[in-house]
Amino acid sequence: MRWIQLGEMDCRGIWGDDMEREDIRVAVVRIEGTNCERETALAFKRLEVFAEEVHLKQFYSDMIRDEDKRSLHDYHAVVFPGGFSAGDYIRAGAIFSARVRSVLRKDLKKFIGEGWPVLGICNGFQVLVELGALPAFDGISEKPEMALGINDSSRFECRPTFLKVENQKILFTRNLGKNVVMFPSAHAEGKVIFPSGREEEYIERLKENNQIVFRYVDRNGDYAGYPWNPNGSIYNIAGICNPEGNVLGLMPHPERAFHPVSHPEWTRNQQKDGDGKGFFEGIVSYLEKKV
Repeated sequence: MRWIQLGEMDCRGIWGDDMEREDIRVAVVRIEGTNCERETALAFKRLEVFAEEVHLKQFYSDMIRDEDKRSLHDYHAVVFPGGFSAGDYIRAGAIFSARVRSVLRKDLKKFIGEGWPVLGICNGFQVLVELGALPAFDGISEKPEMALGINDSSRFECRPTFLKVENQKILFTRNLGKNVVMFPSAHAEGKVIFPSGREEEYIERLKENNQIVFRYVDRNGDYAGYPWNPNGSIYNIAGICNPEGNVLGLMPHPERAFHPVSHPEWTRNQQKDGDGKGFFEGIVSYLEKKV
């Protein structure tokens, strides 16, 4: 076993051919109102990776016991999970992102710049957008460059969602092994919105950078409107990454599709694994090989 330097702190890890899965450390960051941290951590644990639910206060508060204090550089991947952080007051993800910005912005920027994976699922996607970490055309921006607005139906939408994998080369998707996956959706504010009058500019820029990762489709893999697109997102966008491909935000929940029984037609499909398992395996396999 050897040690590597991550940022300003020593972080345990074995890279290259010697890397063992149990040496990979994943933080699932929570605050009051997040509610998917347990399922997300379990997805990694099922792949024999060390994952823990970490409250944001553990990164900065003097009220935390020494043994419970954490640094972002203690980990190899960071996930912002789904839920309704801080009750989604003001707007979804705004309070969570403001707190992250005030105490972790510098560390998070360094973490992303070093190529470590950062994932935002549902509410986590909203947090990354509010932070300016997505779409991040020119790096993390000082203010949001896009928004995730109220669904066109003006109500909470919860259903199985089919997604076309538009970019199969980034670490999050290279292990999926299929063009269309099913991840459930459960949100009220998931509509991708770009600045008025600049929608086509944003879409073209995302396409040029291969930043569009998932798009909503019907069960046949064809782009379609409601209810297949549950929120009315422009260009049927369900998930995007940063230009480097190590930051991903998506509205549907891969952690809820880890097992085949999560699929609404699992008895017919006879799948060995749920589509979400391949998603998380992509993150883990990337970290096993990262130098």
